[in-house]
Amino acid sequence: MQKTPFCLSVGQLLPYTMSDSNSTDFTNPSTFILLGIPGLEEAHVWISILFSVIYAIATLGNFTILFIVKTEPSLHAPMYYFLCMLAVTDLVLSTSILPKMLSIFWFNIREINFSACLTQMYFILSFSAMQSGVLVAMAFDRYVAICDPLRHTIILTNPVVANIGIAVVLRGAMVILPIPFLARRWPYCRTNIISHTYCEHIAVVKLACADISLSSYYSLSAAFFVIGLDVFLISVSYTQIVRAIFSLTTKDARLKTFGTCGSHICVFLSSYIPALFSFLTHRFGHNVPQHLHILMANMYLLVPPMLNPIIYGVRTQLIRDRLLQPFTHKGT
Repeated sequence: MQKTPFCLSVGQLLPYTMSDSNSTDFTNPSTFILLGIPGLEEAHVWISILFSVIYAIATLGNFTILFIVKTEPSLHAPMYYFLCMLAVTDLVLSTSILPKMLSIFWFNIREINFSACLTQMYFILSFSAMQSGVLVAMAFDRYVAICDPLRHTIILTNPVVANIGIAVVLRGAMVILPIPFLARRWPYCRTNIISHTYCEHIAVVKLACADISLSSYYSLSAAFFVIGLDVFLISVSYTQIVRAIFSLTTKDARLKTFGTCGSHICVFLSSYIPALFSFLTHRFGHNVPQHLHILMANMYLLVPPMLNPIIYGVRTQLIRDRLLQPFTHKGT
């Protein structure tokens, strides 16, 4: 008899046959079972500690950014409004996966409701798209500030910033919306076991006993439309910025101007490189161990939200000065 993947039984992973499973006749399962990181069960506790520390730093850092920008009038400018948008998307992304992950690692609570699974999938994908859109908005802000500084306040008024924010949210929400609806329509008659720590899209739809080409093609098209377009726009913006910087007459002016973009470049790299690596290994790295796929899929959702507030806190003088203000007052 042909065997399927693994089934969870009394906290252990035991092989089972289709006749042993009670999940052979459902079209939409009531629950899925998340396995965590198969192959690294012994290290689940240590991995959970690492991820918890990352999440704590990300939460503290992003809430600090939001608080500083809200309470400091000098930071009420487009650049910092976009930074607040980035902080919100980072908080939602990391919070979308970590609580359920810890319940798997710490309490062996592996079940997730079918609708909750699709909701988690939607939040992860839509806010990833929103995060990418915010990075484009930040690149546009830097382009205007450096290439057309006299018109910066005229072009990026508060209503324009608000409209950009609305456009970023609507694009992320609408482009991703078909993905969970497509995932819901497939029949899941093989198994309801997901070898992952969260409801990653491909890991879920691969369980369907149907032709999932539509889901696969749409998700791939959405990724190219969102990420591909955004990377192109960011590249164009920074090409123009670099040209403007090198047209400056003095070396000090070039370094000072480039320094204002340093934090943005670091954030772009920390956001896109892990995501790109995870995407490429998932699509083409068939010889890459499964646990490495899963670890990378978690890291690209958890590490950028931790790094972004640190990068801006260290490299942006206004934020750094506001953050250190209570300590410098105590010392004087």
